[in-house]
Amino acid sequence: MVAEATSDGTLLDGRLSYRQFRHGYRTGIEPVLLAAAVPARPGERVLEAGCGAGAGLMCLCARVGGLSGLGIETDPGTAELARHNWQANGLDRLELREMLVADVHDELGQFDHVFANPPWHRGDASASPLGRRDLAKRALPGLLEVWIPTLSARLRPGGSLTLILAAAQFAQAAGLMRGLGALGGITLLPLWPKAGQPARIVLLQGRRGSAADSAVRPGLLLHEAGGSYTAEVERILRGGAGLGMAQS
Repeated sequence: MVAEATSDGTLLDGRLSYRQFRHGYRTGIEPVLLAAAVPARPGERVLEAGCGAGAGLMCLCARVGGLSGLGIETDPGTAELARHNWQANGLDRLELREMLVADVHDELGQFDHVFANPPWHRGDASASPLGRRDLAKRALPGLLEVWIPTLSARLRPGGSLTLILAAAQFAQAAGLMRGLGALGGITLLPLWPKAGQPARIVLLQGRRGSAADSAVRPGLLLHEAGGSYTAEVERILRGGAGLGMAQS
């Protein structure tokens, strides 16, 4: 078998080395923004579902020291890249399991924070000729109905579940969180492409056992009128800054 071509780059303005496949699914800004929204503290344990080549957990660990973590990834080739990236960056407290999210159960233990970027392309959309990209992007029927309860069940009291989603998925995802009963303080943060343009993706977060009401944050403006990233986004993508969403 011929090895698939990879490319080497960096994250957080060169602080992290990052290898990914040259073709197929390529990492965008979503895992970096998602990691920035996780309200982790030093010494806590975190879980990323569908971790891909490991960018999200890497960025979170670069911002918050002393974390231990677990990544779940179903594609063996992508999982191998994540292992490489974590080792190359000295993140020996991160582990990886090759498994489906639906198979995440009690044996993995409890976590202080769980986060994920679930596949969001419509299930009836044209399939990508690249199988790995299709796997990472296509939202199969009932996916959120599996992911949200399964991942919420892995949270310790007070722990957070943070998702980055297509804006069209927000109502369904928030309803599933509320319907569980165990998640409260549900917070929405829209990601505005440019001023005056509707959000295409959003961040959604809930806390296990929180009695806080649902809230909508003002949102994050991604691009200036000319197309460059805003200063706040640059602080996240380059400086590794956090993005506060948490309620009590």
